[in-house]
Amino acid sequence: MSSKDRIQVATSFILQSPPGEINDVLNDVRVIVDDDERLEEGVLPALREYNLAQFTTVDVPGEHHQTIVSEFARVPGSDEERYLDPRSKTSFIFNHLTLEATDPQSEEPSEAESQRAALESAALSYLSSHYHDGVATIFAMSTTQFVVQIVSNKYNPSNYWAGRWRSQYEIDFESRSIQGKVLVNVHYYEQGNVQLNTSHDLSISIPAAVSSVPHTSAASKIFALIEAEESRCQTSLNDSYHEMGEKTFKGLRRALPLTRQKIDWDKTMGYKLGAELIASNRAFGAHPR
Repeated sequence: MSSKDRIQVATSFILQSPPGEINDVLNDVRVIVDDDERLEEGVLPALREYNLAQFTTVDVPGEHHQTIVSEFARVPGSDEERYLDPRSKTSFIFNHLTLEATDPQSEEPSEAESQRAALESAALSYLSSHYHDGVATIFAMSTTQFVVQIVSNKYNPSNYWAGRWRSQYEIDFESRSIQGKVLVNVHYYEQGNVQLNTSHDLSISIPAAVSSVPHTSAASKIFALIEAEESRCQTSLNDSYHEMGEKTFKGLRRALPLTRQKIDWDKTMGYKLGAELIASNRAFGAHPR
């Protein structure tokens, strides 16, 4: 296999990395490529794609909070690729390999900063009530259009599982609509390798009264609508888990024999051999004792 082919294989593995396991995947593909310099150069585009798609979180330099690195966070028109943290009004350079933010610079707030800040305040309140270590970032696209991104990660390697919840909502007060999506990825790998990848698209209508009330009240009402949809999504997932446990997985299990006793699979060869000996003895007129 050529070096180029090995890089392509490494790239495909990286793009399919389960939540919180990207470093483990990188360590494994190092063996495939066997050239750290070429590996770093070859997989950086894949790492960038993965980090932006997965809503990677990073500590904001000089601040005490995290922000989400995504396509919406990219600062347009900069010579070097910089990402915006609207909460602190700073941008930074993000290293897609080390996952570190450096070189913070101040950024001018948008014209819709008061509305954006109101949505941010409502988002933080929503996170504290419904998410485990969740991170939310709100971007102002115009005076009437905003993007809300939420991510929550839960890693439990000692029990062989990890999970990530991502949700994104494009809010348009002018058309009074919210277009959203929820993506859930769970990996369970104790004595096996099972992954759940699911997505849910949704559309929410904003009541006419919401756009006419003060910003703070409007923001709270927006997140009440989001809460209702995410609760329905969570309930649907729970129902699916129950369905799989009661029907799908049970259908894969071998039914018990008529004796209602579990078969000792370590002795199956013995069972077969014994049956053959009995049949052979009978054929020659012998009788089993």
